[in-house]
Amino acid sequence: MGEFFHSVTLDRELCMGCTNCIKRCPTGAIRVRDGKAAINPERCIDCGECIRICPHHAKKAIYDPLEVIERFEYTVALPAPALCAQFNNLEDPDLMLSALRGLGFDEVYEVASAAELVSEATRRYLARPDVAKPVISSACPAVLRLIRVRFPGLLDHLLPLIAPVELAARIAKRRAAQRTGLAPEQIGAVFISPCPAKVTAMRMPLGNERSALDAVVAIKEVYPRLLGLMKTAPVEPLSTTGRIGLGWGESGGEAAGLISTERYLAADGIENVIRVLEDLEDEKLGELDFVELNACSGGCVGGVLTVENPYIARVKLKLLRRYLPVSRNHLPEQAEERLRWDAGMEYQPVLELGSDASESFARYSEMQRILAALPGLDCGGCGAPSCKALAEDVVRGEAAVEDCVVLIRERMEAVLRALRIDPGDPHRTR
Repeated sequence: MGEFFHSVTLDRELCMGCTNCIKRCPTGAIRVRDGKAAINPERCIDCGECIRICPHHAKKAIYDPLEVIERFEYTVALPAPALCAQFNNLEDPDLMLSALRGLGFDEVYEVASAAELVSEATRRYLARPDVAKPVISSACPAVLRLIRVRFPGLLDHLLPLIAPVELAARIAKRRAAQRTGLAPEQIGAVFISPCPAKVTAMRMPLGNERSALDAVVAIKEVYPRLLGLMKTAPVEPLSTTGRIGLGWGESGGEAAGLISTERYLAADGIENVIRVLEDLEDEKLGELDFVELNACSGGCVGGVLTVENPYIARVKLKLLRRYLPVSRNHLPEQAEERLRWDAGMEYQPVLELGSDASESFARYSEMQRILAALPGLDCGGCGAPSCKALAEDVVRGEAAVEDCVVLIRERMEAVLRALRIDPGDPHRTR
């Protein structure tokens, strides 16, 4: 299938071999073998759910250190809307943005400002008569990858517009180059991110040949440094966003910003997202115009690289937005075409059982035969998330039926009964 970069990794030293992660992975990418978890790189979508659920902190996110800004002549910070929601009693975004300048960035450009442009482009796209509806948001990279590997029939419904962070990077670098005279490679566009999926989107973008981003730094890394600077840094008038832009930080914010339609649905949390996608695949939601999906609970404010409780963060974001204008950024006529993807979105058949239909059908029949012999408890003791997953692993040659601990126990008990040995006391015969 080619090379895969992933921002979610496993620390085998910390892994205790528990089965918490295998139950929550939306693509069944994790197995426990020989007492340690293993992540299948072809299936992983970097949603970060395993990071959230691992009690031993064995799953970790890869991101750039803040010191990455030293690699560039000129740096632009691109704060996510969710960053504003991490601080108590923040009434003015300029306070936080000015503190970012104090960290060493030469300039700040809010991703929320670019989000308002994407919202306007989306409104124009939805107004087209040839659009397949409902249109599915393409802003969450984890959801994009989920659809690509698990719901290929929905690819034509994806919104073919670049994500706000990508647009922000392009705008910021272009303006910085005009202002400074520096070459684009001398200017670093650094995203302050709430989730690891954005790192993967930078390294291996979908819908675009390459990303304009140069680095991704975690919100949780800059948060403690910003706290001190927000008390001392001189405040500059830097914010250029309104309610629509900041609204993108929480679930439902993107959809609510469309204004032109109320026929939308917003779902957050990877399990809820999967249920909605299954219903879309079954054509149960055809009356909708737009579907917003966020892999993290609460939206971007629930990303694993944030520090605040997502539900508290949503309240903070609402309070911060209440006195802002609706929108402060507007897209010129016909400019939405410049926001379109420049590369196609293709199905990644990593969940198929075979290389062609004939092999897949044969393996599926064998899988059903094996599944019928398994206990159906989905206990996870075999290292797979379900009996069906174990049967699939067996036909792929990656596991054996004997890995089922329930079957092994039943067979051992049968042997003990045949030998007339009391299973409760192996040293005493009846």
